[in-house]
Amino acid sequence: MTATAPALVEHHASHGKLLTTVDVQDCPPGAVDAIVVPTNRPWRYLGTAADVAAALGRPLLVLTSGTAAPDRAAKLARTRGVEMLVVDVGALPASLMPRLSATAKVLSSTEFLRHTDTSFKRNLGLLVSRVVGWERVAFLDDDITVPTPSDLDAAAGLVSEGYAAVGLEVGGFPDNSVVCHAHRETGGDQGTFIGGGALVIGRESMTSFFPTIYNEDWFFLLDDAGLRRSAITGRVEQKPYDPFANESRAQMEEFGDCLAEGVFALLDDDGGFEAAADEGYWSDFLHGRMALIDGILDRIRSRGRRDDEALRMEIALRAARKRCEAIPPSLCVRYLKALAQDRRTWAAHVATFPQGAVDLRGAVAALGLAGHATYVAR
Repeated sequence: MTATAPALVEHHASHGKLLTTVDVQDCPPGAVDAIVVPTNRPWRYLGTAADVAAALGRPLLVLTSGTAAPDRAAKLARTRGVEMLVVDVGALPASLMPRLSATAKVLSSTEFLRHTDTSFKRNLGLLVSRVVGWERVAFLDDDITVPTPSDLDAAAGLVSEGYAAVGLEVGGFPDNSVVCHAHRETGGDQGTFIGGGALVIGRESMTSFFPTIYNEDWFFLLDDAGLRRSAITGRVEQKPYDPFANESRAQMEEFGDCLAEGVFALLDDDGGFEAAADEGYWSDFLHGRMALIDGILDRIRSRGRRDDEALRMEIALRAARKRCEAIPPSLCVRYLKALAQDRRTWAAHVATFPQGAVDLRGAVAALGLAGHATYVAR
């Protein structure tokens, strides 16, 4: 008997239909209460966020690790006349953040475990925001520039009208995974989506959390029923980088990219999480993902390009395909169940902290950040 070939779930070039697009001029009046920036790079990368905070007259919460220098960040705040709280996340009290163990357990002892602290920092930003009582906060990455700072306030106006999250359109260098960058570079139709690099959220969304996985911002936008009401307005610029610099980036991204693209493909097609809980769906999706990568590799070869970029692209794609091939469909099902469990854990944890009980300076004592934080008054 001839084996039946697996069905393929085709790659979705865009998930834009899931968002409400609103022109800045049509946004109701609003204002962000603060700007939150996670960073692990030298302090000078904070210059843009500090300028935006100064232009809007809003406080800046900076969450640092790695080569970031809290003392230099504080000096920058004084120079710009910006109120700032800088938190070094390296040795915070364990009790401050909950153990989101369900998702960690699913990926422990696997090659899919992600070793970064971006999600931790963003979650800490949520917790500080809840304690201080901020109603609308803007998350900005340190490699994002904001040509028109008031676009953040426009996005906040939409949040005030009931949107859970409002992203700004990312111009400049596209915000995509390695595989999706390669798809575009070789002639494929490839869009972008909103993300944590430029995202305004409201207080109600602070009970969601960022899991430690690539595309953590996409998962932040989900609840048990699907995608929270989301919109896009305004524009920011992403500074360029080389997505094909090394194969480890493609390997690190692949599980989260597969999982997010698979879930959002279902949402595009008006599907639900019932299908996402089916191993058969994930088997079909992963076969489709490998077919997508194979097609990109074929286009590279058919063009006869043997320059350095083409070679690096091919190496990165082969690494991504190998990682994709290693993903068991059952792992996707188990991770989504664990995600729902950890979402409930996070919501219960933040509910234990009083909302709006302190100002930004007072958050240092209220959260036990003494010795790990520097406050700068405006």
